Amino acid sequence: MKNIVLLASGSGSNAENIIEYFRKKNHPHQFHIITNKKDAFVLERAKNLNVSAEVITKKQNDEGILLDRITELKPDLIVLAGYLLLFPVEIVALYPNKIVNIHPALLPKFGGKGMYGGFVHEAVVANKETETGITIHFVSEHYDEGAIIFQAKTSVVETDTALDVAQKVHELEYEHFPKVIEKLLND
Repeated sequence: MKNIVLLASGSGSNAENIIEYFRKKNHPHQFHIITNKKDAFVLERAKNLNVSAEVITKKQNDEGILLDRITELKPDLIVLAGYLLLFPVEIVALYPNKIVNIHPALLPKFGGKGMYGGFVHEAVVANKETETGITIHFVSEHYDEGAIIFQAKTSVVETDTALDVAQKVHELEYEHFPKVIEKLLND
């Protein structure tokens, strides 16, 4: 049985999609969700999915509690699915090529600190990009700079709003993120 730790800061739709993907395939995987926000909707999703979940705040993270907890959980893979904090360098060092993140753009474009969610989609539209997509990458000690594992593209037309772009990107996330995770676990 593979042990997957999912980290999310918000609604947790990607986390839910990943869990449902593996359940539909009847793969024996154990999931645990960690969020840094006490009011994150991912906690409600975890409850509905009967998946263990907990809150480790930024302050606790800075005190090393996240490191201790991940060490206790012994994950085969750590998946950042909308986790907005810079991941602790100590954990990155302990789990080389075992921590993956998804970014809602084609890195290296529109990455880095403060570039997440709607901010990315607004930048894509403002820069009149003709395509965007997703990047799944290994986590390094810097935002969005780890080695790229997979990218998928979608077109952006002149009339697209940031919300239109977000919808297209979400479709790519839901389609590809679980498959890439499955491949990483099987390699």
